Amino acid sequence: MHGFQAPDAVVAATPTTTPAALLGAGEAVLAFDVGGTDTKSALVDRHGRLLGLRRTPTPRDESDPAGAVVASLAALVGEHLAEASDVHPVAAGVSVPGLVDERSGVGVFASNLGWRDAPIRELAERALGLPVAFGHDVRAAGDAEHRLGAAQGYGDVVVLAIGTGIAGSLVLGGRPYAGGGYAGELGHALSDPLGERCACGAIGCLETMASASAIARRYTAASGVAVRGAREVLAAAEAGDADARRIWDDAVRALAEELARLVAILAPEAVVIGGGLAQAGAALFEPLGERLDALLSFHRRPVLLHARLGDDAGLLGTALAARDLAAAIDREGTP
Repeated sequence: MHGFQAPDAVVAATPTTTPAALLGAGEAVLAFDVGGTDTKSALVDRHGRLLGLRRTPTPRDESDPAGAVVASLAALVGEHLAEASDVHPVAAGVSVPGLVDERSGVGVFASNLGWRDAPIRELAERALGLPVAFGHDVRAAGDAEHRLGAAQGYGDVVVLAIGTGIAGSLVLGGRPYAGGGYAGELGHALSDPLGERCACGAIGCLETMASASAIARRYTAASGVAVRGAREVLAAAEAGDADARRIWDDAVRALAEELARLVAILAPEAVVIGGGLAQAGAALFEPLGERLDALLSFHRRPVLLHARLGDDAGLLGTALAARDLAAAIDREGTP
């Protein structure tokens, strides 16, 4: 995500071990969180430690985008296993962006990676030689926040990641809800029917008002002052810049209105907000809570929580999915 987070360098990271074994005891697995720019990967040992955590460029091949990505994962497997030869993974998790059908194992569409109806789970199982849990990157992050992070103890949760775009994850009755791969596209809910055309082709999507990139873009258009991100817009607003204050307030209002709709429809107990914009802290959470309160009447008011797992949430959720698959195979003998 962009905005309040400094961009990560797109290079192979020095292998490290996380200090805390957040995942706990379980089967050893591999986890791959594939993004439009880079791929995060790790080998998870039986103690729940992420070994060799690294970030590598996601390859691009217009002629075979899914094949190129899967081939890169197979190469990463060799690197991870060479560094920890005593760890023997029994399954792998692969999460990707875009529209994802977890049941069929198909990447339905990913504009930034260039595939349509790609049988990624099948390709990955063949290339890695392991059963593969395949899923959506933000749903994986939401599952991790629910099971390991800020939303532990809540059964009905909305997780929002706000950065360059706005993506969401729904947990209902304690279980992730995918809607055939289409659920959670909160950034493409209607916010302003007279607003800007979104990159998705629709008019007035929430992303065009309230994402970190939209805040920076709208401020530059209004003021003529080029800014690198939403952080600078917030600083200008706090310094008394009227354009910056209006655009920040518009973003908070649009977010509050979307949350109010979700509250009326889903009645979540908690809303977890992560991504670059969440690093604004009280400057975001306090006015957002006040505006949400003003919009609600009899509704169940959700607690607003700052995401706890940061940039590794998607990778942790992917590892959880791989462990869930390994446990199912162990119980039933088949994936």
